[in-house]
Parts: sequence; C-alpha cells; structure tokens
Amino acid sequence: MGLFDENSPMEYDAIVIGTGITGGWAAKELTEKGLKTLVLDRGRNVQHVGDYKTANLDKWELPNRGSFDEEVLAKDYPKQRRTEYTVRPEHAHFFVKDSEHPYEESEDTRFDWIRGYQVGGRSLVWGRQSYRWSPMDFEANAKDGVGIDWPIRYKDLESWYGYVESYVGISGRNEGLKQLPDGNFLDPMDFTCVEEDLKNSISKNFNGRAMTIGRTAHITSNQEKFNGRGSCQFRNRCMRGCPYGGYFSSQASTLPAAEATGNMTLRPNSIAYEIMYDENKQRATGVRVIDAETKKTYDFKSKIVFCNASAVPTTSILMQSKSNRFPNGMGNDSEQLGHNIMDHHFQVGASADVEGFEDKYYKGRRPNGFYIPRFRNLPWDSGTKKNYLRGFGYQGGGFRSKWWRGVAEMGHGAEFKDELFKPGPWNIGMNGFGEVLPDYDNYMEHTDKTDEWGLPIVNFHTKLRENELEMRKDMQEAAVEMLEAAGYKNVRGWDNSYGIGLGIHEMGMARMGRDPKTSVLNKWNQIHSVPNVYVTDGACMTSSACQNPSLTYMALTARAADHAVKQLKKGNL
Repeated sequence: MGLFDENSPMEYDAIVIGTGITGGWAAKELTEKGLKTLVLDRGRNVQHVGDYKTANLDKWELPNRGSFDEEVLAKDYPKQRRTEYTVRPEHAHFFVKDSEHPYEESEDTRFDWIRGYQVGGRSLVWGRQSYRWSPMDFEANAKDGVGIDWPIRYKDLESWYGYVESYVGISGRNEGLKQLPDGNFLDPMDFTCVEEDLKNSISKNFNGRAMTIGRTAHITSNQEKFNGRGSCQFRNRCMRGCPYGGYFSSQASTLPAAEATGNMTLRPNSIAYEIMYDENKQRATGVRVIDAETKKTYDFKSKIVFCNASAVPTTSILMQSKSNRFPNGMGNDSEQLGHNIMDHHFQVGASADVEGFEDKYYKGRRPNGFYIPRFRNLPWDSGTKKNYLRGFGYQGGGFRSKWWRGVAEMGHGAEFKDELFKPGPWNIGMNGFGEVLPDYDNYMEHTDKTDEWGLPIVNFHTKLRENELEMRKDMQEAAVEMLEAAGYKNVRGWDNSYGIGLGIHEMGMARMGRDPKTSVLNKWNQIHSVPNVYVTDGACMTSSACQNPSLTYMALTARAADHAVKQLKKGNL
C-alpha cells in the first residue's frame, strides 16, 4: 500500500487524518486527482483478507465459544461491555480496550464511545445501512428554529450521492418517497415471508407509511463494476472483515484505489494530535504526529489537510491545535467546537410472534433487515404532526428462532433434541432510530489527565433532552400499533437502556454553517478561518436527521475533495 519508510518524504500536497469511511474516500479522491497524499492512521495496519483472522471460524473455534470472560470484561471493557456486541471475541480486535484508551463521563452522563483504531477504522465493522437524506432534513433547523441553518441543501449533494452510490455498491429498492430519496441501487435483498406480510399490512392499514428492504452497502449484482470485489455471500459475519469484499470497506475499495494511483503514502501507528498553523499566511502548514510505538514526534507538511479521524478524535485534534490566533482551538472563533454532540437514539420498539407461516423458511443469513422510513412531522402532511420535533424510522427483521431457544427450556432426552433440530417459531421486531437535536449543552472537553502518549483525555457531558424522550414514547407506541394491526401474537413494546454514542453515529462538534460566529465550517467543509483545512467526518454535521449518516459523510467528502483540488490549482489555498 505504499507504506511510509525511512526514504519517504516529509512534505506532501495533502494529508488525510484517518482511514475509515471518510478517510478512505478522501485518500481515493485526492490521489486520483493527482495529489501526493500522506494518509495517517493511529492504529496498526490491517491487510485486506490476510488480517481477517476470525472470518471463517465457527463458534466452537472461538475462545469461550464466542463469549468473553467476565473478569476480562470488567478489566478491559468497563464501558464498552454496555454495547454487548463490540466485546465479542470474533471481532473485539477491531475495537479498542477502555483500559488502554480511557475517557470520562460527567455526572448524569452515559456516553458510549465506540472506537476502532486500525487502518480501515470502523469501515470494517459498520452497519452498512446507506440512506440519502431528504430535502426536509437539510431545511429542518431553519424551519424549526433549532440550532443553525445548514449552509447547503439536498440539491448540493444530489449528484454526489449518486457518485458514491455507484462506486460503493448499494443494494435496495427505489420507492418514490419524498422523505427517502431514491438512488442508484443494485438488486435488492429479499424480504422473508413474514416481512412481506408486515409490508402489506402497513400499506393497507396506515396511509403514508411504507416499508422497504434495507439499503445496504453490499454487492448483490453487476459484480464486474467493482474492481475485483466479490458479491455478498450471505454469511452475516461482516464485523469480522469480509474476505470477499462483498460489503464496502476502506480495505476492499477506496484504499486500494488510492494505492493504485501511486500517489498515496500510508503511515499507520501515527497519532495525529495537532494541525500546525502559520499566522502570517493564515494557513495550516501540516500535521504533528506521535508514533504510537516509539512515541517520537514528527512534523509532516502539506498544502491541505483533511480531518477524517471520526467526530470525537477530529474535534480533539482541533481543540489541541492552539496558537496565538486560536487560543481555544483551531477554527474555534464561534466557541462551538466540541459542542452540539448528536447521535441517533434507539433501543426502543416492539416485537411479536407470527403464526401461519410454519411451512416456510429462507435461504442464507441475510446481513440486512427491513426499513420503515420516517412518517412523523412530514412538512407536506399536517396529519403526521406530533408534540415533538422531527421524527424516526425503524429497522427490523422477521426470522425463525434457532436451536438456542431451548436454552431456557426445561427438557432433556432424544425427543427434546429432535425438536431443536426443527425450525423454531417466527418472530418479528423493529427498533426505532430517532433524531437527536443539536444542543450546545451536549459537549466534550479535555481533562487535565493524559493518556499513554501524553495527550488529554476526553470528558463527555451528554444526555437525551425532552424532545427525544417524548419521541421515544411514540417510537414504542407506533411499533406496537403496526404489529397489532398485522394480527401478530404476544406483541411486546420495549425501551431499553440507551446512552448517547451507542448508535455509533456521533456527530456535530465542528458543525457547518453560514456564519463564522455560529459555526466552525463553511459550505465546502472548510474551516472558516483556515480554508486549507477540511473536516468531512461526522464532526461537520449541523443536524442529525434519523437516517444512518455514512452515505452523507461519503458524499460530503467526495464533494469537498473536488473543491479542494480545484481551489489548490487556482492558488487559493
């Protein structure tokens, strides 16, 4: 991958900090446009296929049959154990240990900071749900008087959505919905029979509601378009790394494309902690780095810098980038840096048992579910108005329970075992994903404590506010309503424990805006006062909508890289 060595230069056209979803895209776009680019990641190098050590292991081949020891959880994962899934042995190596990378939560705060420190970042383990935002999402702050207005609209991103969809490979269905714009999709995955039944019931019983198959970053057709990536094999082992390249990741897609240009130099184990600044030129001059292994520091120079370390680390780097011009952090004239933390609140919905389909089953392990787009507070339909702002969607699935349903049963003998070889009953459920409003009092700050590399530890102050709490009531009630209308049995509403960050969609701490007095970035994702620094990861977001945000991050990154190269050629940076 053009790895950095002792003969590599210390000066480049561009530096990209981070190699996850947006960092990979920045690397691809900048190198393909001819820029010599240094790509930094604080974690170890991970090679596609060769370093997916658990990709083909079965449960019985994993330590403790895939379960962590309670002593290990208490010692190394006191916060991440709350997530339940990041600590599983089959993919825990793609997530950090809390003991090695500590952070703090203020009183009455629960913040689940889920991190993947390796080349590829969380692109190796993301949920792959890929939805466009709609025109109403970019207009909502202005119309509701919440936060600040976005400096862009849907039309500014529409062509870039299409550009990244065609490269990533998104399977899904076009539905013609205003709140969920159509895109360039590969063949959709199939519903199970009970999901098809629910879809038909929703169409029949609820005017204005719709259900579609999840739009997910998996190759399902036209494989020849995707530069050697294979099709999805329906194994549903995605978080272990996909050796087929069936789902989109930096390793399988954007980083190889960047490498193929001959313009990328990749330096893993490189902790970026400061963007250097020339007060006379009013421009950034490069990035200061600590080698994670040797702890030596290095200064790398460049003409432009792309910050793609993910929302919290990017914000932390900007906060540490202090100078006479920026005593409170680079670009922080507005005092908004670190504030307005958003996520998607979920862990609330309903489930039910489904009868009447006992003679039907499904093939494979589909790595996807169904999606019910937002149907509350739609600007064009007054009948959808509720007593809170914005709205939510649902993700869910309908499947037959497996043999482990017998774990809770009192049974023994041949007859009991034979019964467990048969398919279990059908169950269906849906989990709401709701919008979190920007709020100045949801913020992060540096403490006086430092980590192993001498860098400040982050402390979070975040909680759900009244609007989200009101929405959650409706998220549960509407889920119950739809399952009951379908005639399903034993309908159970639920609202589990949730902390901001658990959705792994943290965003907003260096938001875009029209006015430097109220925002950090302009409409091109440039820092208002330092135009050769671009921020295109989740930190740039001005509101959160309720759709998964990664597709929007990718579109913003491709758009910003195009702008940066054009401005560089004009001599404006």
